[in-house]
Amino acid sequence: MSNAVKQKKSSFISKGKLDISFLSFVLILLTVGLVMLFSASYAYSYAYFDNSYKFILRQSIFAVIGVGIMMGISKIDYHFWKKFSWMVFFASIIMLGILLILPPMATDLDVKRWLAIGSFSFQPSEIAKFAIILLFSSLISANYKHMKSFKFIAFLIILLGLTCVLVVLEPHLSATVLIFAIGVVLMVVGGLQLRYIVAGGFSAIGLFVAAITIVGYSSDRIKYWLDPWADASGSGFQTIQSLLAIGSGGILGRGIGQSRQKYLWVPEPHNDFIFSIVCEELGLIGALVIILLFCLLVWRGFTIAMRSPDRFGALLTIGLVFQIGLQAMLNIWVVTNTIPNTGISLPFFSYGGTSLLILLAEMGIVLSVSRQANLEK
Repeated sequence: MSNAVKQKKSSFISKGKLDISFLSFVLILLTVGLVMLFSASYAYSYAYFDNSYKFILRQSIFAVIGVGIMMGISKIDYHFWKKFSWMVFFASIIMLGILLILPPMATDLDVKRWLAIGSFSFQPSEIAKFAIILLFSSLISANYKHMKSFKFIAFLIILLGLTCVLVVLEPHLSATVLIFAIGVVLMVVGGLQLRYIVAGGFSAIGLFVAAITIVGYSSDRIKYWLDPWADASGSGFQTIQSLLAIGSGGILGRGIGQSRQKYLWVPEPHNDFIFSIVCEELGLIGALVIILLFCLLVWRGFTIAMRSPDRFGALLTIGLVFQIGLQAMLNIWVVTNTIPNTGISLPFFSYGGTSLLILLAEMGIVLSVSRQANLEK
């Protein structure tokens, strides 16, 4: 009997050594993210709240709490979360359903993405991402011999489709794409046959066309993505200001704190478009270094997955790090106008306390898998 199995039977505490490389990449990205958040937000924060430190103070508090949660979760055997997979999934579905019934929050304008409980607010789509990762990892690892069964694949597709439909109705296309991609990747890694992959690819194209039609991307958003200068003071304003920030950064950047576009030119520069301020202040070289850090984080996560003592841990890790990699890539594509503006945050950088807590908690689970993997050595 392996050490990991003995440990699991005796305690739900992981006692192996965590992966220092993965932890280092997380902490470096978090630290750089906080620095850039302060630089990008202080002008906006002072202009609208008469307090330059409003965003960075709150984000720093959540970061400290989040790191503590991450380290605590890293000590818990990741198998512990398996028993809650259905509970988390149904909770996310209920929250997404409630979100569609309630009127939109003032900060959401014409969309319904935030659920408020008193002064505490969060996006249920963030819970839905983790719910799909946890549930699919649990189901596929327990039923991997049935990955050739049409009934089982159809069951997984129904679960994934239900989640995606509720998210796209918010509407939140970027989160829908992210959740759908995570589910598909986990099925492929879990042993999905080629014929299902091909059929799913054509189906995905049809669903994507339907989704952009539902959220209205088929007209104005596509038009102003292709030519943002067609409405430079309206729908194309944010994209144009983002591109101006990126271009003015040049190779080496203006220097930390020296951005000009953050002075109320790029709308809400501390949120989805923070990467444009990163490019302006750190330049092409700095932007490439940050992209490299994300790539290293994903690479190290996949390495942990390959060394995982079981299929559940491998799928769980792949899902969590793939989420970060794809979300970062989508955000950068939006900021550089490679794809239409869909509203997606940059992990570890964009402002949002609850999303940062969830993200760091997920990284704690990856570190828990790494502890178990190290016990196998």
